[in-house]
Formats: sequence, C-alpha cells, structure tokens
Amino acid sequence: MIRSLSGRPAARNFHSFVINEIGMGVASGDFPVGSTLPGDAEMSDRYSVSRTVLREAVKTLEAKGLVEARAKVGTRVLPHNRWNLFDRQVLFWIFHAAPTPGFAASLNMVRRGLEVQAAGLAARHRQADQMRMIRYWQSQQRLSATMAENYGLATFEIHRLMAEASQNPILRAATGLSEFAIAAVLRHQIAIGVQDFAQGKAALYDNLVTALDRAEPQAAAAAIASILDYDEQTTAAAV
Repeated sequence: MIRSLSGRPAARNFHSFVINEIGMGVASGDFPVGSTLPGDAEMSDRYSVSRTVLREAVKTLEAKGLVEARAKVGTRVLPHNRWNLFDRQVLFWIFHAAPTPGFAASLNMVRRGLEVQAAGLAARHRQADQMRMIRYWQSQQRLSATMAENYGLATFEIHRLMAEASQNPILRAATGLSEFAIAAVLRHQIAIGVQDFAQGKAALYDNLVTALDRAEPQAAAAAIASILDYDEQTTAAAV
C-alpha cells in the first residue's frame, strides 16, 4: 500500500493481473455485493486471458472471501463480512477503492487494541538486534521526511519490528492494518500539500523508541497511543 502511493504497481503476470482487476472491481463496487460475475467467456475476453488463468484467479479470490463460485450458478460477490480483512491484498484493494469512514473507524479501533499491546510486550521482550534495526529505521524516517513513500516504509518498519519484538505471532500477522493506516495518513498529507511528513510525529517516535530501549512497557504503550491518536485524527480527514 505504501509503495503504491505514487501509483498502482503493474501486475507481475496474467494471473496476478486478473486477481487485481477483479479484486479492485469488487472492492470499488463495480462488481456489487450479491451480484454474479459475468461468465467465463466474457471475463476471458475482457482481460485477454485463458479460462484456466481466469478460474485460478477466482479460486484465489474465493480463498480471500470475496467471491463464491458454484456450478450452474456462477461466481457471486460475497458480503463484506466474509472478506478476509487481515489479507494485505484485500486491504490494498479497499485502500485504492477509497474506504468508507465506517471502515476507517473500525480499522483504527482494532489497530489501537493490537498496537498498544504490541508496544508493551515489545518493551518487555525486545532484543538488542531488534532495537538496533528500530533505531536504524527511525534515522531513515528523519532522512526521508520529505519523501512520502520512503518515509512511510521507514515508519512501517518500526511498527513491524515492534510487533515482531512482542513475540506474539498474532500481532506480527496483523501488521497489514498498520500499513493501511500509515498509507492513508500519507495519502491525505500528499493531497493537502504537506512537505515534511515527519513534522508533528518525530517527537512521538522518539518517545516510543526511548521507552522500548529502556524496557518501559507502560511508557511504550502510552507512546504508541499518542502516535495512533495523531494517525486517527489525520485519517478521519482522509476518508
């Protein structure tokens, strides 16, 4: 998501191209919930791929909870509550289809619960090599403060390493939510002409890194909460 701030990346092959096109169509509502996708012949012509490639793409989308294929019925778009919202690709499609305010609020609520826990656990369990990498990415934040994608990637790495240091595999698996929120903040800042993406947040990350380094769980939890407050306020204006 962060890498796509300057434009959607090109698909690597026909299979990923078809998955992305249909996934974006579902997320954007071009293929509405409850509707049936056009038949294989029409879809193959639309995307200039074989039926084999198309069917493999549909299987991938089924695994992500977006569609359901039934013999003699067709491929139906499933309700939002069936979508795998922890899947990075699904989040990518929602991000580019413009998420609703309700979705952003729900994501922020879950993200807060996860990241506050991750920060406290990371302060207890972080290793020296993890702190070294966190400090490295913090320095990259400062160096790339005027470059949205680079700044965003450095910021995400801090959050990813914090989740890794928590030693909780569920928290590590949920970092796509953090990437979505970081990308949403940056997209809004780009839209309103922000030049320094670190402004207003550098001190907050200083507090977080210091608390992690000193093994202070409560201070780390408070520091990440302040960062999330900032992101939520910005995201609220972004959608």
